[in-house]
Amino acid sequence: MKKRQLGRSDLMVSPLCLGGNVFGWTVDEATSFKLLDAYVEAGLNFIDTADVYSTWVPGNSGGESETIIGKWMKARGSRAALVIATKVGSEMGPGMKGLSRRYIRSAVEDSLRRLQTDYIDLYQSHRDDPETSQQETLEAYDELIREGKVRVIGASNFTAARLREALNISESLGLPRYESLQPPYNLYDRADYEMELEPLCREREIGVIPYYGLGSGFLTGKYRSEADFGKSPRGGRMRAYLNDRGKRILAALDDVASRKNTSLAQVALAWLMARPGLTAPIASATSLEQMKDLTASTRLHLDLADIEQLDQASAWV
Repeated sequence: MKKRQLGRSDLMVSPLCLGGNVFGWTVDEATSFKLLDAYVEAGLNFIDTADVYSTWVPGNSGGESETIIGKWMKARGSRAALVIATKVGSEMGPGMKGLSRRYIRSAVEDSLRRLQTDYIDLYQSHRDDPETSQQETLEAYDELIREGKVRVIGASNFTAARLREALNISESLGLPRYESLQPPYNLYDRADYEMELEPLCREREIGVIPYYGLGSGFLTGKYRSEADFGKSPRGGRMRAYLNDRGKRILAALDDVASRKNTSLAQVALAWLMARPGLTAPIASATSLEQMKDLTASTRLHLDLADIEQLDQASAWV
Protein backbone atom coordinates (compact mmCIF):
# COMPACT_ATOMS: atom_id res chain seq x y z
CA MET A 1 0.00 0.00 0.00
CA LYS A 2 1.30 3.46 -0.92
CA LYS A 3 2.37 5.42 2.16
CA ARG A 4 2.10 9.14 2.70
CA GLN A 5 4.68 11.50 4.19
CA LEU A 6 3.61 13.03 7.50
CA GLY A 7 4.26 16.75 7.23
CA ARG A 8 7.92 17.35 6.39
CA SER A 9 9.07 14.48 8.60
CA ASP A 10 10.56 11.17 7.52
CA LEU A 11 7.54 9.25 8.84
CA MET A 12 5.72 7.41 6.06
CA VAL A 13 2.23 6.35 7.09
CA SER A 14 -0.71 4.48 5.62
CA PRO A 15 -3.67 6.60 4.42
CA LEU A 16 -5.86 5.33 7.27
CA CYS A 17 -4.82 5.53 10.92
CA LEU A 18 -6.21 3.06 13.44
CA GLY A 19 -7.68 4.71 16.52
CA GLY A 20 -6.70 2.95 19.73
CA ASN A 21 -9.22 4.68 21.98
CA VAL A 22 -11.43 1.56 22.12
CA PHE A 23 -8.69 -0.78 23.39
CA GLY A 24 -9.37 -1.51 27.04
CA TRP A 25 -12.69 0.31 26.81
CA THR A 26 -15.27 -1.22 24.47
CA VAL A 27 -13.03 -4.09 23.37
CA ASP A 28 -11.00 -6.37 25.61
CA GLU A 29 -7.36 -7.34 25.16
CA ALA A 30 -7.99 -10.51 23.15
CA THR A 31 -10.30 -8.70 20.71
CA SER A 32 -7.85 -5.80 20.49
CA PHE A 33 -5.10 -8.20 19.41
CA LYS A 34 -7.34 -9.60 16.65
CA LEU A 35 -8.24 -6.11 15.42
CA LEU A 36 -4.59 -5.01 15.38
CA ASP A 37 -3.61 -8.17 13.51
CA ALA A 38 -6.31 -7.57 10.88
CA TYR A 39 -5.26 -3.94 10.44
CA VAL A 40 -1.61 -4.84 9.84
CA GLU A 41 -2.52 -7.77 7.59
CA ALA A 42 -4.34 -5.26 5.37
CA GLY A 43 -1.00 -3.52 4.76
CA LEU A 44 -1.50 -0.57 7.14
CA ASN A 45 1.02 0.70 9.69
CA PHE A 46 -0.24 3.80 11.56
CA ILE A 47 -1.73 3.42 15.08
CA ASP A 48 -2.88 6.31 17.28
CA THR A 49 -3.49 6.22 21.01
CA ALA A 50 -3.05 8.44 24.11
CA ASP A 51 -1.93 8.03 27.68
CA VAL A 52 -5.37 9.12 28.91
CA TYR A 53 -7.21 6.25 27.13
CA SER A 54 -9.36 5.27 28.98
CA THR A 55 -9.58 7.06 32.32
CA TRP A 56 -13.33 7.60 31.87
CA VAL A 57 -14.09 3.90 32.27
CA PRO A 58 -14.95 2.82 35.84
CA GLY A 59 -11.98 0.90 37.24
CA ASN A 60 -9.50 2.27 34.68
CA SER A 61 -6.71 4.67 35.58
CA GLY A 62 -5.43 5.53 32.09
CA GLY A 63 -2.80 3.85 29.95
CA GLU A 64 -4.98 0.83 29.19
CA SER A 65 -4.80 1.35 25.42
CA GLU A 66 -1.03 1.89 25.40
CA THR A 67 -0.57 -1.21 27.55
CA ILE A 68 -2.56 -3.40 25.16
CA ILE A 69 -0.72 -2.06 22.12
CA GLY A 70 2.60 -2.64 23.89
CA LYS A 71 1.75 -6.25 24.75
CA TRP A 72 0.60 -6.87 21.17
CA MET A 73 3.76 -5.40 19.63
CA LYS A 74 5.95 -7.47 21.93
CA ALA A 75 4.00 -10.65 21.14
CA ARG A 76 4.18 -10.05 17.39
CA GLY A 77 7.70 -8.58 17.21
CA SER A 78 6.27 -5.91 14.93
CA ARG A 79 7.54 -2.65 16.44
CA ALA A 80 9.93 -1.66 13.64
CA ALA A 81 7.25 -1.93 10.95
CA LEU A 82 4.81 0.39 12.74
CA VAL A 83 4.32 4.10 13.23
CA ILE A 84 3.05 4.53 16.79
CA ALA A 85 1.47 7.82 17.81
CA THR A 86 0.49 8.70 21.35
CA LYS A 87 -0.34 11.88 23.25
CA VAL A 88 0.45 13.76 26.43
CA GLY A 89 -1.28 16.57 28.29
CA SER A 90 -4.76 15.38 29.20
CA GLU A 91 -5.42 14.88 32.89
CA MET A 92 -4.30 11.49 34.20
CA GLY A 93 -4.89 12.32 37.87
CA PRO A 94 -4.30 15.08 40.44
CA GLY A 95 -1.43 17.25 39.22
CA MET A 96 -0.87 14.99 36.22
CA LYS A 97 -1.66 17.07 33.15
CA GLY A 98 -0.37 19.83 30.92
CA LEU A 99 2.65 20.46 28.73
CA SER A 100 5.29 21.61 31.19
CA ARG A 101 8.79 20.25 30.75
CA ARG A 102 8.55 18.49 34.12
CA TYR A 103 5.31 16.73 33.28
CA ILE A 104 6.27 15.77 29.70
CA ARG A 105 9.55 14.25 30.96
CA SER A 106 7.60 12.13 33.44
CA ALA A 107 4.70 11.19 31.16
CA VAL A 108 6.87 10.05 28.27
CA GLU A 109 8.60 7.49 30.48
CA ASP A 110 5.22 6.08 31.52
CA SER A 111 4.10 5.83 27.88
CA LEU A 112 7.36 4.18 26.80
CA ARG A 113 7.02 1.62 29.59
CA ARG A 114 3.41 0.79 28.75
CA LEU A 115 4.16 0.57 25.03
CA GLN A 116 7.22 -1.60 25.77
CA THR A 117 9.34 0.40 23.36
CA ASP A 118 12.30 2.75 23.62
CA TYR A 119 10.93 5.34 21.20
CA ILE A 120 7.64 6.94 20.15
CA ASP A 121 7.29 7.76 16.46
CA LEU A 122 4.80 10.62 16.86
CA TYR A 123 4.39 12.27 20.28
CA GLN A 124 1.50 14.73 20.32
CA SER A 125 0.38 17.56 22.59
CA HIS A 126 -3.14 16.30 23.29
CA ARG A 127 -4.55 19.74 23.96
CA ASP A 128 -3.20 23.24 24.37
CA ASP A 129 -1.85 24.24 27.78
CA PRO A 130 -2.23 28.01 28.21
CA GLU A 131 -0.42 27.87 31.58
CA THR A 132 2.86 26.72 29.99
CA SER A 133 4.83 28.70 27.44
CA GLN A 134 5.00 27.00 24.06
CA GLN A 135 8.76 27.54 24.06
CA GLU A 136 9.10 25.42 27.23
CA THR A 137 7.01 22.66 25.69
CA LEU A 138 8.97 22.64 22.45
CA GLU A 139 12.29 22.68 24.31
CA ALA A 140 11.16 19.62 26.27
CA TYR A 141 10.32 17.83 23.03
CA ASP A 142 13.69 18.87 21.62
CA GLU A 143 15.40 17.08 24.53
CA LEU A 144 13.37 13.92 23.94
CA ILE A 145 14.16 13.91 20.22
CA ARG A 146 17.88 14.39 20.91
CA GLU A 147 17.74 11.48 23.38
CA GLY A 148 16.08 9.26 20.77
CA LYS A 149 12.90 8.77 22.80
CA VAL A 150 10.71 10.62 20.29
CA ARG A 151 11.07 10.89 16.52
CA VAL A 152 8.48 13.52 15.54
CA ILE A 153 6.03 15.76 17.40
CA GLY A 154 2.46 16.75 16.62
CA ALA A 155 -0.41 18.82 18.00
CA SER A 156 -4.01 17.89 18.70
CA ASN A 157 -6.99 20.21 19.28
CA PHE A 158 -4.97 23.40 18.72
CA THR A 159 -6.49 26.58 17.28
CA ALA A 160 -4.94 28.01 14.15
CA ALA A 161 -3.55 30.96 16.13
CA ARG A 162 -1.81 28.77 18.68
CA LEU A 163 -0.49 26.34 16.08
CA ARG A 164 0.89 29.25 14.05
CA GLU A 165 2.54 30.65 17.17
CA ALA A 166 4.17 27.30 17.93
CA LEU A 167 5.43 26.95 14.36
CA ASN A 168 6.92 30.43 14.45
CA ILE A 169 8.69 29.71 17.76
CA SER A 170 10.15 26.51 16.33
CA GLU A 171 11.37 28.31 13.24
CA SER A 172 12.89 31.26 15.07
CA LEU A 173 14.62 29.22 17.79
CA GLY A 174 15.62 26.18 15.75
CA LEU A 175 13.40 23.86 17.77
CA PRO A 176 11.46 20.83 16.47
CA ARG A 177 8.15 21.81 14.95
CA TYR A 178 4.76 20.18 15.08
CA GLU A 179 4.66 18.07 11.92
CA SER A 180 1.01 17.07 12.31
CA LEU A 181 -2.33 18.32 13.55
CA GLN A 182 -5.14 16.16 14.88
CA PRO A 183 -8.44 18.07 14.61
CA PRO A 184 -12.04 16.85 14.59
CA TYR A 185 -13.10 16.74 10.93
CA ASN A 186 -15.59 14.84 8.79
CA LEU A 187 -18.25 15.39 6.13
CA TYR A 188 -20.55 17.01 8.68
CA ASP A 189 -18.04 18.86 10.89
CA ARG A 190 -16.22 20.87 8.26
CA ALA A 191 -16.31 24.56 9.11
CA ASP A 192 -13.91 24.80 12.06
CA TYR A 193 -11.13 23.01 10.21
CA GLU A 194 -11.66 24.46 6.76
CA MET A 195 -11.91 28.13 7.82
CA GLU A 196 -8.49 28.62 9.42
CA LEU A 197 -6.70 25.36 10.13
CA GLU A 198 -6.72 23.93 6.61
CA PRO A 199 -5.11 26.98 4.94
CA LEU A 200 -2.44 27.12 7.66
CA CYS A 201 -1.65 23.40 7.46
CA ARG A 202 -1.39 23.47 3.69
CA GLU A 203 0.78 26.58 3.70
CA ARG A 204 3.18 25.19 6.32
CA GLU A 205 3.03 21.57 5.09
CA ILE A 206 1.57 20.16 8.28
CA GLY A 207 0.23 16.60 8.11
CA VAL A 208 -3.43 16.34 9.11
CA ILE A 209 -4.78 13.23 10.87
CA PRO A 210 -8.39 14.06 11.78
CA TYR A 211 -10.46 12.22 14.35
CA TYR A 212 -14.25 11.71 14.42
CA GLY A 213 -13.92 10.81 10.72
CA LEU A 214 -17.27 9.02 10.86
CA GLY A 215 -19.02 11.61 13.01
CA SER A 216 -19.27 9.29 16.04
CA GLY A 217 -21.01 6.78 13.79
CA PHE A 218 -23.55 9.10 12.17
CA LEU A 219 -21.88 8.89 8.76
CA THR A 220 -22.19 5.10 8.73
CA GLY A 221 -25.96 5.51 8.26
CA LYS A 222 -26.65 3.73 11.53
CA TYR A 223 -28.72 6.59 12.95
CA ARG A 224 -31.51 7.83 10.69
CA SER A 225 -34.20 8.69 13.25
CA GLU A 226 -34.50 9.26 16.99
CA ALA A 227 -35.61 5.65 17.28
CA ASP A 228 -32.04 4.65 16.34
CA PHE A 229 -30.39 6.59 19.18
CA GLY A 230 -30.54 3.59 21.48
CA LYS A 231 -28.32 1.50 19.19
CA SER A 232 -25.15 2.46 21.06
CA PRO A 233 -23.90 4.52 24.02
CA ARG A 234 -23.03 7.28 21.54
CA GLY A 235 -26.56 7.44 20.15
CA GLY A 236 -27.48 10.43 22.28
CA ARG A 237 -24.96 12.56 20.41
CA MET A 238 -26.76 11.99 17.11
CA ARG A 239 -29.43 14.60 17.77
CA ALA A 240 -26.89 17.27 16.80
CA TYR A 241 -26.40 15.60 13.39
CA LEU A 242 -29.94 14.52 12.54
CA ASN A 243 -31.15 17.72 10.89
CA ASP A 244 -31.84 18.76 7.30
CA ARG A 245 -28.15 19.10 6.46
CA GLY A 246 -27.33 15.77 8.10
CA LYS A 247 -30.07 14.06 6.13
CA ARG A 248 -28.75 15.58 2.89
CA ILE A 249 -25.30 14.20 3.68
CA LEU A 250 -26.71 10.74 4.35
CA ALA A 251 -28.67 10.86 1.09
CA ALA A 252 -25.51 11.74 -0.85
CA LEU A 253 -23.57 9.00 0.93
CA ASP A 254 -26.34 6.53 0.11
CA ASP A 255 -26.20 7.53 -3.56
CA VAL A 256 -22.41 7.28 -3.90
CA ALA A 257 -22.26 4.05 -1.88
CA SER A 258 -24.92 2.52 -4.10
CA ARG A 259 -23.02 3.44 -7.28
CA LYS A 260 -19.78 2.07 -5.84
CA ASN A 261 -21.44 -0.98 -4.31
CA THR A 262 -19.89 -0.24 -0.95
CA SER A 263 -20.72 1.06 2.54
CA LEU A 264 -21.38 4.61 3.71
CA ALA A 265 -18.45 4.38 6.11
CA GLN A 266 -16.06 3.58 3.27
CA VAL A 267 -17.31 6.51 1.23
CA ALA A 268 -17.05 8.93 4.17
CA LEU A 269 -13.47 7.86 4.87
CA ALA A 270 -12.51 7.86 1.19
CA TRP A 271 -13.78 11.46 0.95
CA LEU A 272 -11.39 12.40 3.76
CA MET A 273 -8.47 10.54 2.20
CA ALA A 274 -9.06 12.40 -1.07
CA ARG A 275 -9.02 15.81 0.61
CA PRO A 276 -5.93 17.80 -0.46
CA GLY A 277 -3.49 18.24 2.40
CA LEU A 278 -5.04 15.53 4.55
CA THR A 279 -2.68 12.69 5.46
CA ALA A 280 -4.77 9.99 7.16
CA PRO A 281 -8.13 10.01 8.92
CA ILE A 282 -8.34 8.14 12.22
CA ALA A 283 -11.02 5.49 12.67
CA SER A 284 -11.59 2.75 15.25
CA ALA A 285 -13.25 -0.63 15.05
CA THR A 286 -14.76 -2.88 17.69
CA SER A 287 -15.26 -5.97 15.51
CA LEU A 288 -13.46 -7.73 12.68
CA GLU A 289 -16.40 -6.92 10.39
CA GLN A 290 -15.95 -3.21 11.10
CA MET A 291 -12.20 -3.51 10.60
CA LYS A 292 -12.68 -5.12 7.21
CA ASP A 293 -14.96 -2.24 6.22
CA LEU A 294 -12.47 0.39 7.42
CA THR A 295 -9.44 -1.08 5.69
CA ALA A 296 -11.39 -1.53 2.45
CA SER A 297 -11.89 2.25 2.36
CA THR A 298 -8.20 2.63 1.46
CA ARG A 299 -8.91 0.87 -1.83
CA LEU A 300 -12.03 2.87 -2.73
CA HIS A 301 -11.52 5.50 -5.44
CA LEU A 302 -13.95 8.40 -5.59
CA ASP A 303 -14.07 10.24 -8.89
CA LEU A 304 -14.51 14.00 -9.16
CA ALA A 305 -18.28 13.71 -9.59
CA ASP A 306 -18.55 11.68 -6.38
CA ILE A 307 -16.51 14.20 -4.43
CA GLU A 308 -18.44 17.15 -5.86
CA GLN A 309 -21.74 15.55 -4.88
CA LEU A 310 -20.54 14.99 -1.31
CA ASP A 311 -19.05 18.48 -1.15
CA GLN A 312 -22.31 20.09 -2.21
CA ALA A 313 -24.47 18.02 0.14
CA SER A 314 -22.23 18.83 3.09
CA ALA A 315 -21.57 22.51 2.23
CA TRP A 316 -21.53 24.67 5.35
CA VAL A 317 -21.70 28.12 3.71
